[in-house]
Amino acid sequence: MGSVKDLFVQTSPRENIMGQGKFIFSDRYSVFDWGEMPDHIPHKGEALCLIGAYFFEKLSSLGHETHYRGLEENDQVKLLSEISAPSSIMHVSLVKVIHPTQNGNSYDYGVYHQDHTNFLIPFEFIYRNSIPFGASFRKRVESGSINLKEYGLEKMPSPDKKLSTPILDVSTKLEEQDRYLTWDQVLELNIISQEDIQNIKKTLTFADELITQEVKTIGLENEDGKIELAFDPERKLMFVDVLGTPDECRFTWKGIHLSKEVAREFYRKTSWYDEVSQIKSRYSVGWKYYVKSKPQPLPERLLQAIGWIYQRIAMDLTEREWFLGVPSLEKIVEEIKEFV
Repeated sequence: MGSVKDLFVQTSPRENIMGQGKFIFSDRYSVFDWGEMPDHIPHKGEALCLIGAYFFEKLSSLGHETHYRGLEENDQVKLLSEISAPSSIMHVSLVKVIHPTQNGNSYDYGVYHQDHTNFLIPFEFIYRNSIPFGASFRKRVESGSINLKEYGLEKMPSPDKKLSTPILDVSTKLEEQDRYLTWDQVLELNIISQEDIQNIKKTLTFADELITQEVKTIGLENEDGKIELAFDPERKLMFVDVLGTPDECRFTWKGIHLSKEVAREFYRKTSWYDEVSQIKSRYSVGWKYYVKSKPQPLPERLLQAIGWIYQRIAMDLTEREWFLGVPSLEKIVEEIKEFV
């Protein structure tokens, strides 16, 4: 399916019928749209699967529709509370994934105009509770591509300041390189209506509040994150992919990043990142072909510490000790401080 997890299709979705399949979460990871990086993060796949299941089951208990069906153990589909060991396999319902047509350096979304139900909405929906260093929003303002006033801000907030109202943002999902859009641009693509956008914003805000509340109980701040949504066969909004994980969110502990951002911070100091940034600014499609260097492996201690981040968050949220020998978040922070 991608650089992080694989999809096994059991039955394909049809016009107004969802299919069935399963995500197989791996220890692979990706940063800066590069694809698979040279290292595998220990137990990352199992931890992501557990965290994703935790939030899906929370959403279901609160009356929200998701595509989650359960976790696999011994060829059976079970709830999180029913499994006896970590699982990296999540069973899900499937909707149609319709790819926009690529036309040179642009994409045509006209293919969506015939489908009204049972498909993945081809955007990532993003909430921002703060704008920390490294946030793409900060870079977009600095480059002049967006205006703060469009988001109700007079000046750029300091990195440690919480926003009184979250910023709700949107980017493309199925293009080679994620591209930020305004909500007006989304509407112009004629895939979702103004009413859909209002419902999506309410759903995104709810997800933000839920994730913020849950991770706060284990000492984390939810700085920003993303969700993915689909229309079910009755055109109801449905949570898909996963949410609330350190891959989908930017969590901090006393100002220190405890998410995939740790790896990003390490690579931002490398010549490989400098080259990727330069090439991506010149080519929106096919940019990877022009990058001559390769990312170096992470230092062994940092790789282990990043694995601990995923494992510890999974254990603290679910209140079960799934993995052995994992330090507290405070001790993990001490391990990564010299690298970030």
